[in-house]
Amino acid sequence: MPLSDLDIARATELRPIAHVAERAGIPEAALEPYGRWKAKLDLAHLPSAPRGKLILVTAINPTPAGEGKTTTSIGLADALNRSGRQTMLALREPSLGPCFGMKGGATGGGRAQVAPMADINLHFTGDFHAVTAAHNLLAAMLDNHVHWGNRLEIDVRRVTWRRVLDMNDRSLRHVVQGLGGPGNGVPRESGFDITVASEVMAILCLARDTADMRARLGRIVVATTRSGAPVTAADLKADGAMAALLAEAIKPNLVQTLEGNPALIHGGPFANIAHGCNSVIATRAGLALADYVVTDLGAEKFMDIKCRQAGLAPAAAVVVATVRALKMNGGVAKADLAREDVQAVRDGAVNLARHLENLRAFGVPVVVAINAFDTDTAAETAALTDAAAAHGVRAIACRHWAEGGAGAAELADEVAAIAEDGARFAPLYSDHLPLFDKIETVATRIYRAGSVAADPTVRAQLARWEAAGHGHLPVCIAKTPYSFSADPMLLGAPEGHVLPVREVRLAAGAGFVVAICGEVMTMPGLPRTPAAENIHIDEAGRVEGLF
Repeated sequence: MPLSDLDIARATELRPIAHVAERAGIPEAALEPYGRWKAKLDLAHLPSAPRGKLILVTAINPTPAGEGKTTTSIGLADALNRSGRQTMLALREPSLGPCFGMKGGATGGGRAQVAPMADINLHFTGDFHAVTAAHNLLAAMLDNHVHWGNRLEIDVRRVTWRRVLDMNDRSLRHVVQGLGGPGNGVPRESGFDITVASEVMAILCLARDTADMRARLGRIVVATTRSGAPVTAADLKADGAMAALLAEAIKPNLVQTLEGNPALIHGGPFANIAHGCNSVIATRAGLALADYVVTDLGAEKFMDIKCRQAGLAPAAAVVVATVRALKMNGGVAKADLAREDVQAVRDGAVNLARHLENLRAFGVPVVVAINAFDTDTAAETAALTDAAAAHGVRAIACRHWAEGGAGAAELADEVAAIAEDGARFAPLYSDHLPLFDKIETVATRIYRAGSVAADPTVRAQLARWEAAGHGHLPVCIAKTPYSFSADPMLLGAPEGHVLPVREVRLAAGAGFVVAICGEVMTMPGLPRTPAAENIHIDEAGRVEGLF
C-alpha cells in the first residue's frame, strides 16, 4: 500500500526552524519562534530591498480530479533550491472551513509538502483567529453605537458589515439579530461570511506595513447614515483596537518544505470571493531574501489587484494542468478517468489554451507543468504537450508528488530560463476606466462573456462610488472557480455567455470593488460527507485524517 501524505510527512525529520531561517539568510534577531518548527518574522530586522524574481504558479479551472497547484508550487521551489537557485516559497494559510469541508488539508501532497502539516492546517499561529476577532469587534462596536443613541445617525436598514466565522456553516448565512427586548440591541437582518471572505483578511494581505494596515482598517465602510453618507471604522473609533488585535498576525510565518527549504505562509483571502493572494508583506520579504519567490494563486486577481497595489511584476508564470482534469473538461466522468481517452484530452485542452491566452495578455512568459499521475498514458501526455505547443508554450511532465524536487528539475530550469527573457507585465485595464467598464473588461477579455447583466441598481451603486472617489479601484469578480462562466457546470472554454452581476460590495479599506456573480456564496456549506468526519486524534495524541 502506498504511503499517505500524512505518512510521508511524519517520516520526514524536520529541521529546527532556526536552521531553516539561517539557510534562508534570515537574521536571528528577526526570528520569533512558535515552538520548534514554525516562527513569526519581525520585519524590522529583515532586508527590504527586493532582489529576486517573482514566479506565479496558477492552474486551469479546478475540477474534482484535482490539479495540484500548491503541490506543484512546493515541488518547483524545492527543485529551484536543489539547482542552487536560492528560492523562497510564499503561500496562503489554509482556512478551517475547507479543511473540515471538502479538502481535509491544504499543505501539498506526497513528497511536495510544507510542514508541520497539522499545525498549518489547524490554527497555525492564530492569524485567522485574530482576523475573526478584529472583524467581529468592528461589528460589535457598530451595534453598540446604535444601541447607545446612534450619534452618527446610522441607518440600520443599510448596515453592510456582517460577522464572520472560520467555518463552513450555511445556517448562518442569513440571521436576525437583536431579538429579546431593548437590552439586546436593535433587531435587524444580518448574517455571517466565512473569515477568508472578510475585508479585514484582504487588508492584512494587501497592507505594506502596520501603519498602512491601520489606515486601511479605518477606511472600511460598514453602513450609511440616514442622509446617505458612508460610516467607516474610523468613525466608530474601532480601527485602533482592530490594529492591536492584528499586531502579531501581520508578521509573516516561516515554516519549511519536506526538503528543508524555507516557506512563508501568511494570510488567506478567499480565492473566488476576495483577491485570493498571500500577503504582500510575505511576498516582499521573500523577494528581499531570495533569488526567486514562488507563489500560487489565480492569475487575473493576482495581476490586476495584488500586483497593481503592491507594485509587483511577475517574471514568469506556470500553468498547472493534469491529463485527468483535461479529460473532465473534455466530457469524461470522474469514475472513468483511469481509462485512456486521447480525444477527451484534446477536447478539454481548450480550457488550458484559454488560460495560456489570458496570461499572454498580461505580457508574462509561460510554461505548463503537467502534474503527472500514474494513470496517464504516453499518448494522453503527448496530446497535452501538443496542445500547449500549438500556443508556443512548452509543457513539461513533472513527478514532484512522487519524487519531490528531483521530479520538477526540468520545470525549474525552464522557469529560470523564461524568467530571464524579461516580462513585459501590464495590468488588464487602466485605473481610470469606470467601474462597470472594468467589470466588462474582465468578463469579455478573460471569461470571453458576450455581455454583463446587471440590475440598474447595481450600475447606480457603482456610479455613486465613483462620485465618492472610489472609481480608481480595481474590481474583484466573485464567481464560481469551476468555469469561465458563472455556471459551474459549463466546462471547457465557453464563449458568448452572459455574466450576471447580482450584487456589488465596496471594500474601501482593501482597495477594490467586489462584483458578486451568479450563485456564489460568501459563506459556504459543508458537503454531504464532510472531511471532518475522518479527522480525529489517535492514541498517541496525533491528528489523523488531514490529507
